[in-house]
Amino acid sequence: MEPNEAQELQEQAEHAEHESSLRPVALTMTVLAVLVAVITVLGHRTHTKAVLDQNKATDTWGEYQAQKTRSYNTQLTIDLMKLMPLTDKEEAQKSVEEYRKHQAEWAEKTSEEFKEARALEAEVKLAETHAVCFDLSEALLEIGLVITSVTLLTRKRAYWYVGIGFSLAGIVAALAVFFLK
Repeated sequence: MEPNEAQELQEQAEHAEHESSLRPVALTMTVLAVLVAVITVLGHRTHTKAVLDQNKATDTWGEYQAQKTRSYNTQLTIDLMKLMPLTDKEEAQKSVEEYRKHQAEWAEKTSEEFKEARALEAEVKLAETHAVCFDLSEALLEIGLVITSVTLLTRKRAYWYVGIGFSLAGIVAALAVFFLK
């Protein structure tokens, strides 16, 4: 064996030693990349849920407003019928009774729609809070991944520990979703 070959083998052995000491860093980066992907998907789905719930709430408020408008217009009609000289008082009284039945039905329906709209608004707020937690989690995990990758360039483990710290904070932010009700 020539001296150059011995020196090359020694350098390769040192390089392999450095590479094996960085395996935990590479594994950490792999796990973080998977977590970022999962949290990103969960965040997107949560944002979509918030938008869909907001649309439902808006539709329900529209129905509520329509019922209130119908009821108001019916009350105006009843009031006008009381003031107008009518030729057929019995027919007018039947119409007023029918209008009052409709108003009673609408009152019940508007009460239900009001409660439903409020419940949907609460769901929207919760979904938005969850989405914020997922967004924060995603950002912290990405920061952790980038800082951890600096370890491969610098060969200094301090970056790995800082990256793990950011990543743990990201995991805590994601888990917070399950405790927010």
